[in-house]
Amino acid sequence: MENETFLLRVRGYNYFESMKEEGERMKNIKIGIIEDEKLQRELLKDILILSGFNVKTFSTSEELFNSLESDFFDVLIVDYRLKETNGIEILKVVKKNHPFIQIILVTAYGDVELAVQAMKAGAFDFLQKPIKKDELIVRIKKAIEFMEIKRELKELREKVGEGSFNVDNFVYKSPLMENIVKMAVKVAKSNANVLIIGETGTGKEKIAEIIHYSSDRTNQPFIKVNISAIPETLIESELFGAERGAYTGADRRIKGKFEAANGGTLFLDEIAEIPLVTQAKLLRVIQDKKVTRLGSSTPIETDVRIIAATNKNLEKLVKEKKFRDDFYYRLNVIKIEVPPLRERKEEIPYLIDYFIKKFNERENKNIKGVSRDVIKLLNRYNFPGNIRELENIIERGVVLNDTGVIEKKDIASFLAVNESDDFGSLDALDESLPLVVERIEKKLILKALEKSGGVKTKAARLLGISERVLRYKINQLGINYLFK
Repeated sequence: MENETFLLRVRGYNYFESMKEEGERMKNIKIGIIEDEKLQRELLKDILILSGFNVKTFSTSEELFNSLESDFFDVLIVDYRLKETNGIEILKVVKKNHPFIQIILVTAYGDVELAVQAMKAGAFDFLQKPIKKDELIVRIKKAIEFMEIKRELKELREKVGEGSFNVDNFVYKSPLMENIVKMAVKVAKSNANVLIIGETGTGKEKIAEIIHYSSDRTNQPFIKVNISAIPETLIESELFGAERGAYTGADRRIKGKFEAANGGTLFLDEIAEIPLVTQAKLLRVIQDKKVTRLGSSTPIETDVRIIAATNKNLEKLVKEKKFRDDFYYRLNVIKIEVPPLRERKEEIPYLIDYFIKKFNERENKNIKGVSRDVIKLLNRYNFPGNIRELENIIERGVVLNDTGVIEKKDIASFLAVNESDDFGSLDALDESLPLVVERIEKKLILKALEKSGGVKTKAARLLGISERVLRYKINQLGINYLFK
């Protein structure tokens, strides 16, 4: 962030500069405290007033709800154990009627299950008494930043409608992903090219959508191109277009993706798969902002923002002369690295809830959740296919389960590892890492081929990769199987 400052634009005016040193006054942030113990209530109030916040206190839920009819709070600090009710019930009512208010639940009774219950009900965070001043201030700042992201994404949905980009299907909770989303929203204000790096299934396309729909191009086309899904001989005609008769089979004029995306954004997924010759032509198009259809000599002006994505190490490919350095630097104006699911496992429960709701609706079922054994199994699993793989696992669990709670038996056979697998442990390092990775990849591919009956397109979907990548892996690893 420029000057380490993130300006928040909520309710039409600027909020505090969140990255400046502790103690700067934050007069425009309004905090509500509901606590029935007077001493504790006054102590919290004094701490927050001295920290520069605008604070109002309540001793009962009735006082709070009456105030909310005409007043607004950015953050509510809610004690869990009140004489007349509990914090979870207050949380549910507030989130239903005021979804942008962030709630920090406070309790003297540290309980993991209570924390999970609070977070599922919509709490932003959970603190245990005695409260430490510095920790409380940090949590409040994070709550404000999170509220800003939610507001930005809500604006996107209102701009483009449910069909184009539905933010409800973009689930994240970890600090890692919060930072990624903040960066995407900030980057959107420029026209700079963006390179998104991340493993297959991490949500790179969603980040690209956030950038596009947060930008001034939001009402213009967002065109997606998966390079790995296009035969190499047709990549140029797909991107640049072609005149009738430009090549064998071109029986009509073809409008290229650059023309289709004019005024908007072109998302080039699997950019590492573009041949070197085409990279040179793409570089010229990006520099000149003109595209020439195959078989034509007349350039067409285009105003297109490029967002590229890959799961490959482009810097390594550049050193190996498999990717042009000038093309790489032209794409890599701003780089966003999306972390794999194994580095943000705190999101797994929220993703599970989302996928269960999604597939319940599709399958007309009423699965209520997953068992503790399933949570343990999924937390132990490394998800080579990332979020896409988790979605597939939960989909199968919903389809197969008939008890209302997904059990280990419903999903274990679909996971790449289980308790008997010997490569999920680091107890015995008797192989080099490349050999271990190769063995794991081979085992996963063989499992996918077995489940798909040897149909490569289905196997690729199960693995969360393209068929082209699967073919490459099969040849690379020397896998023999009866294919269809």
